[in-house]
Amino acid sequence: MIVLVDKVGRRHRVRLKAGDRHSIHSGFIAHDDLIGRPEGVVVTTQMGARLLAVRPTFAEQVTGRRRQTQPIYPKDLGAILVGADIHPGARVLEAGTGTGALTLAALRAVGQDGVVVSYEVREEFLEASRRGILETLGSIPSNLELKLGDVYLGVEERGFDRVLLDLAEPWQAVPAAKEALRPGGIVFAHCPNVSQVQRFFDCLREVKGFGMLEAYEVLQRGWTVRGRSMRPSHRMVAHTGFLCFARRLAEDELFEPEGEGFR
Repeated sequence: MIVLVDKVGRRHRVRLKAGDRHSIHSGFIAHDDLIGRPEGVVVTTQMGARLLAVRPTFAEQVTGRRRQTQPIYPKDLGAILVGADIHPGARVLEAGTGTGALTLAALRAVGQDGVVVSYEVREEFLEASRRGILETLGSIPSNLELKLGDVYLGVEERGFDRVLLDLAEPWQAVPAAKEALRPGGIVFAHCPNVSQVQRFFDCLREVKGFGMLEAYEVLQRGWTVRGRSMRPSHRMVAHTGFLCFARRLAEDELFEPEGEGFR
């Protein structure tokens, strides 16, 4: 899989195959002209249009894939990995596999020594995410387990370092997250609106055993830089969801520092 970028920034995803060719409005490119050449090469159509050929980044794979569910955006994925402190060797439990974007991001972060177990309640979504992971990685890694199941009813995993929730009602998964997490572990929930944030945090307080509740959003605004001209882009990726975090305590109590950023 490669990406062809034209002079105005349009991106064309192409899977190279010997003998094929890719046609666009400004001509066509023969796949054989690209196979075996280095990444970053510039090729020209028969009509004279120049295209840059590169491999797709992880962010482009996430946003460019055909999907049945709303993915977590790349700008949020990075913040989730840092906010949840997902590190090499970590044991991560995910609920709501969806498109597999967060699954893949977590898998990259935990490395070969870590483990990712991902639950999805809908079989068709689980199969779609499996296909997406296969398309990206070529195979299902041995340290990734995709499970069909409803985390609202509980999970069998225990002693995990992190729990990631991308669900319509993440508060219903709080009891399962509490049982699955080790003391000091982190639970994350992606909440599109403020009412979900409120209900999730209310449930964390109700069941106790959590502390350092925190929620924030990430806004991404690009800038155009050409010569001496520099200005913000006309469009930006604004609110896509609230990122909610909490720490699992060793005892069944609640610990909330009073300060900006902690609610």
